[in-house]
Amino acid sequence: QVQLVESGGGLVQPGGSLRLSCAPSGYISDYSAIGWFRQAPGKEREGVSCISTGDDTTYYPEPVKGRFTISRNNVKNTVYLQMNRLKPEDTAVYYCATARHCPNSFFLNEYDYWEQGTQVTVAS
Repeated sequence: QVQLVESGGGLVQPGGSLRLSCAPSGYISDYSAIGWFRQAPGKEREGVSCISTGDDTTYYPEPVKGRFTISRNNVKNTVYLQMNRLKPEDTAVYYCATARHCPNSFFLNEYDYWEQGTQVTVAS
């Protein structure tokens, strides 16, 4: 049974920063790709970042490129998403997810496992 323990999220003012964490069951290397997608009310899912555990390939779509950074700590078995210069349009529920490939799976929104997500609200 795959479990993804998420933390982080919350309310932040525009221009602020947040860091999301995701600790998968087993080891990070057990999964081909780990990352986050988000979904805002009335909108479709959008992959926002991923990392390939094999070669550390990362993916950022244009809306978050230069502001979001994904990283992993193998000792803590945790993947992080650092989100800087947040904008109101970043407001959504963010889901940590595993997938078969980064970036393709996150570009196509094809995920294997995800949990309940964490709310990120950017408002003044």
